[in-house]
Amino acid sequence: MPTSTRLLHIGAEVAAFLLAAGCAGCDEPGTLLCARCWSDLTPLPRSTVTPGGLPVYSALEFDGVAARCIRRLKGEGDTFLARPLAAALATVLSPRVTPTTWIVPVPTSPGAFRRRGYRVPELLIRRARAQPQPVLSIVAAAADQRGLRAREREENVRGTMRARRRGEGAEVVIVDDVVTTGATLDEAARALEAAGFRTMAAVALAATPRASRF
Repeated sequence: MPTSTRLLHIGAEVAAFLLAAGCAGCDEPGTLLCARCWSDLTPLPRSTVTPGGLPVYSALEFDGVAARCIRRLKGEGDTFLARPLAAALATVLSPRVTPTTWIVPVPTSPGAFRRRGYRVPELLIRRARAQPQPVLSIVAAAADQRGLRAREREENVRGTMRARRRGEGAEVVIVDDVVTTGATLDEAARALEAAGFRTMAAVALAATPRASRF
């Protein structure tokens, strides 16, 4: 097939996809993310502290358009959403890091990685033009966190992570996609500090309303 014909076929397929698609935020047809929903991803940074005392900085509230876009990224494979979401993440990540800071993503469970084919925190970090250092691994399975209270979440994730290398005093910022009670971030910090890292803060793309009540 001549190159020009092949390009026409690809263009037609892309156009058909766009026409069949709906906005990730509001389902408006013919667009992947409409201008109104894109503007709804404008960062609204806020800070809080986990039960373990770790400062957390989040870019968005996990509600409305932001929540729908994150669910599409995590549950439906819509990786094109990583770019606008990462732009929001960068507003709270960039001020927290220096050239020597390790940016450590919260690890993704093997099952979630098999389903998606990618690790959401790492993808967001890369789209934010930063370099993830995936030094944490999951060494014990945790139950589904949904529906658990804060104390139950702490108990559920305790001891589930381990660092794969020694930190030798290196400063770390932990990154996750959504923070709810802070239990996962505290467990990540515990595992890193046990390996000799110094956890300075955590950064999340979005925080649930529940996160404001740490």
